[in-house]
Order: sequence, then structure tokens, then C-alpha cells
Amino acid sequence: MLIFWDQRLVFLATPKAGSTAVAMALESLASVSLQRPAQMKHTDIGGYRRHVGPWLQAMTGERFTTIALMREPVEWLRSWYRFRFSEALDDPHPPVAENSFAGFARDYRAPDGPARLGITPQSRFLSDAESRVDRIFRYENIDAFVAFLEERLDCAIELPRANVPPAQDVSLPPDEEQALRQAMAADLNLYARLD
Repeated sequence: MLIFWDQRLVFLATPKAGSTAVAMALESLASVSLQRPAQMKHTDIGGYRRHVGPWLQAMTGERFTTIALMREPVEWLRSWYRFRFSEALDDPHPPVAENSFAGFARDYRAPDGPARLGITPQSRFLSDAESRVDRIFRYENIDAFVAFLEERLDCAIELPRANVPPAQDVSLPPDEEQALRQAMAADLNLYARLD
């Protein structure tokens, strides 16, 4: 999470949606940068609205604008798989390295799959029963996000490539991809509503 005090702006770091690159590019411009532990770096909108937002508003008398990136949901899960696979390379008993992306996707589709895998769906990260992030930008249209930040922060921004996992076979048979898309309906619906 990055807090830009003067601009009354907060970047919420959606996991596996460019947050490391954004932090690398903008940390020096932020008034507050929460990078560790991961639970603080990746504070979701619910946690922000319960804890951080009220504190910022009490300090300034103003509401801060929240922004975040959202990745196309199936591509986002592919990124999670590649990340987990690269982590497993150092593990003598790798749970993911022995599993194909199709198996990982089936695990995710299970009713308790996201929780068991430790992956919060993007729709739950970016919205809750009471609110959603004020401005959500598509990761695939990062130029619009950068243009918004350049205007708000009044500076040129160049995002580095960071935290890129090794290439893996992340293909799915059409029926498996359709089943995954059905399981990710909330994420896909939110993504479809973005500009």
C-alpha cells in the first residue's frame, strides 16, 4: 500500500497485478509505503475502510481516493500458478511443481479452493458488501493507470518489470477454461465493468 498524503490518494496493492513494479517506481514519492509484511502491503478495501481510511480521514478531515489495478482474472490465476511454481523450485517437497496448471485451476475452482490456496479473489480484494475501490484500472491497460498517476502526482512515471516468474505451460483445455471462468464469475463481472 502506498499513501500519497498531499494528493489524498492511496494505492491498494492487488496481489499479482503489478504491485511490486508500482512500489518500486513510486515508493520514494509516497508519504507512507507499507511493503512488509505481505498482509499490510496487500491490505484489501475492507481492511482499508475499517482501519486505514478512518485514521487518514481523522488526521486530515478529508476522504482519500483509493486506486488499484485488476488483472484479467484467468491471466491473474496463471500468474499465481507461475509464482507458486517458482517458489516450489526451492522446496524439497514442492506441492505445485508436481501439479499442472489445469490441476491448480481445478483446486482453485473447488468451493474452498481460494482459501485453501491462500489466494483472495480480486473481486473480494477490491470490493466488499459496503464499498469498492474508487478507481480500478485494468492491468492490461497500464498506460491509463500511469497517465492518471502522472497527472495526480505531477511527474513522469516509468514502471519497471519486476517479480516476473519463469514461463510455464499454463494452457487449459476449452472445457476446463469454461469451468474456471464460471468459478471466477464475480471477478469476471467486475473486470467487465472497468473502463
